Amino acid sequence: MARPMDGKVIVVTGASAGVGRATARAFGALGATVGLVARGEDGLEAAAREVSDAGGKALVLPTDVAHADEVFAAAERAEAELGPIDVWVNDAMASVFAPVREMQPDELRRVTEVTYLGQTYGTMAALKHMLPRDRGTIVQVGSALAYRGIPLQAAYCGAKHAVRGFTDSLRTELMHEHRNVRVITVHLPGLNTTQFGMVRLRMPRRPRPVPPVYQPEVAARAIVWAAQHPRRRELWVGASTVLTILGNRLAPWLADRYLARTGYDSQQTDEPAGPEREHTDYLDAPLPGDHGSHGPFDDEAKGRSPQVWLAEHRRPLAAAGAGAVAAAGAALLSRR
Repeated sequence: MARPMDGKVIVVTGASAGVGRATARAFGALGATVGLVARGEDGLEAAAREVSDAGGKALVLPTDVAHADEVFAAAERAEAELGPIDVWVNDAMASVFAPVREMQPDELRRVTEVTYLGQTYGTMAALKHMLPRDRGTIVQVGSALAYRGIPLQAAYCGAKHAVRGFTDSLRTELMHEHRNVRVITVHLPGLNTTQFGMVRLRMPRRPRPVPPVYQPEVAARAIVWAAQHPRRRELWVGASTVLTILGNRLAPWLADRYLARTGYDSQQTDEPAGPEREHTDYLDAPLPGDHGSHGPFDDEAKGRSPQVWLAEHRRPLAAAGAGAVAAAGAALLSRR
């Protein structure tokens, strides 16, 4: 039996762990061939096995997305060995949990290079191959923090804001040129990923995602849906993402005060960080071993998002709503 993505070629950056890992696995389960882009080869090899076990095919593409030449080389190799790229997912990211006053210039640069420039380089590499064919989809993995900066993650928030501006510009260029290459952004909430055990840290307690927390499979499901429905501009995942974006539009001054009061504690557990965290992180080089897709917050993480469910079922719901309206109209007419 044919599967929805049999024969499709997908490239996922940040594929060795977290959301990228779960996304690669989800595409594999639909029959896709997946190019896996990341630095950590242990995680990439494990991700390739998961894609194969799910029913897809995988190609490991060790790459530091902060280096444009490596990203373009990965795209060339994917095209040569897998075939024309149908979907490119920009997911790779890095962060530093620290107040701005304690951040070093090289840390700010590295977060920006991975989280912002990594997405732009991936986009440019995808466009190089998609535009001559005039087809393909680019999925930008964003965040509620692309709309609303929070304390302790200024570098990451700034990079995600920059990606949003870059993507808006690109989208209008493609529209102006009447291109059939599509760009869609998926904005995510706090997720139970592995980054909280690997992120560079200058906080007294261990880091955590801002609640409510969702499993990475929720994000993966949204990204796969976006790849299949690229005419939509954005998809907001999780009620917290919706509230964050809309709340910041309506009353940013209120969000400032709320985050000043709650933003520090909401990003830390009660456990001390420990001295080992000062020397063990993923910022400059990948940590050895396979870290999987889930972090340590399984007990509280949600496995579903109403926003994703509504997006997946919008046509049946619209048809049902139209049917209900028609039935109500017929009932009113019959009473006359």
